[in-house]
Amino acid sequence: MTDLIEHADTDPADSADRVTEGARGGPVAPKPRGIAGAMRRPRAVIVAICVVVVAGTLGAVAMATTSGSGKINTATNSLISTVSVASPRYTPQAAVGATDDYHCSLVNPHITKNSYVISSQFRPGSPEVHHAVLSLVPPSMTAQAVAANAATGGKGWTCFGAPSLPGASLAAFLSTPFLSVWAPGHGADVLPKGTGISLPKGSLVIEQVHYNLLVGDKPVTNGLVLHTVPVSTPLLPMQSQYLVAPPNIPCPADVTGPYCSYQGSLNYLDQRFGSGGVEMTKLIDQACGENPDNPPAGDTATCTWRIGGDGYIVRIQPHMHLLGVGFTMVLNPGTPQAKTILNVPNYNFDYQKAYNVAPIPVSSGDRIQINCTYNPTLAQQLPILRKAPPHFVTFGDVSSDEMCVGVTWQTSSVPNSHDSL
Repeated sequence: MTDLIEHADTDPADSADRVTEGARGGPVAPKPRGIAGAMRRPRAVIVAICVVVVAGTLGAVAMATTSGSGKINTATNSLISTVSVASPRYTPQAAVGATDDYHCSLVNPHITKNSYVISSQFRPGSPEVHHAVLSLVPPSMTAQAVAANAATGGKGWTCFGAPSLPGASLAAFLSTPFLSVWAPGHGADVLPKGTGISLPKGSLVIEQVHYNLLVGDKPVTNGLVLHTVPVSTPLLPMQSQYLVAPPNIPCPADVTGPYCSYQGSLNYLDQRFGSGGVEMTKLIDQACGENPDNPPAGDTATCTWRIGGDGYIVRIQPHMHLLGVGFTMVLNPGTPQAKTILNVPNYNFDYQKAYNVAPIPVSSGDRIQINCTYNPTLAQQLPILRKAPPHFVTFGDVSSDEMCVGVTWQTSSVPNSHDSL
């Protein structure tokens, strides 16, 4: 589990590796708000917002940063099996006054032998699918998952924030490995050679899907394709680390409304999702060293975290919403060893990817910083956002709210890039 460290008051301008994706907005360098001060939060706070799970294995093959999307050629190796499964048909429904639905569906890939996943692809059934997070349910939790699904007649359940079982403890959720995170443009999630995600026989999959009803509200059937190999295949274990920073983006100077203040926006968030959404927003502010009752506002977000253990970062994925225009991730900021390990200066929500990178050595206690930059005027320019009332934008799952999230995947040793799988 990672521990929070102080904000870094540094400008990550020393870009070592640059990735340019999309074309909306010119190249911009994130500018941290410069909130200093060492604030170690209680572990319960950190657990609540920074998920670190053992989720399988990943690796990297080249010094240049590359996309993790691609295709698996099953004809080249007889060990590879293809598993295809469809989720139950579901009609998105938003709460009164809201425009988004967060729904978990349980799917059974019928895994009959212990395996590794080497590729996964979530196939959205409609443009209203905003993003999806896929979580594996190990055999020890399948009875609970089946019971939860049966209680709704096989129609799944509401799950704001992350894939989880109704009533499951936080510890149980943290022990459940993530399979994949899908967003528009991501495509197939092909893991680098020599790596895979553990898939015990009897495992199920929870698909947490965010439906944006500003796009549509028709019945949807999503699909999932897995490529697997026997567990006897030698593959490296992996840990994933979720890093978050708090966007607090005021309305543009010429825009006014009842939700354009920070407190007004929290009231708006409470109307749509209850106190849980407000609590999560304040927890992220607090964990990143900002005053949860009066955080600094601006068009950037930044936060610095500790690396959880020794090893090699081999894959990175940034995530923001429709106002996001730039993202960087910096290792050991504010030190002579500072290095920008990912720079996406033209972030585009409709073209999101995970990037396989050359193995980056890290040690337990090293610092890693994420920085996000936003263009708040896009709220009045993009047709989908114009449907929502003007508001001070905080952290939230909703399309008209924002996120600043970086995900890293780490192996204990350097993967074999010449492996046949």
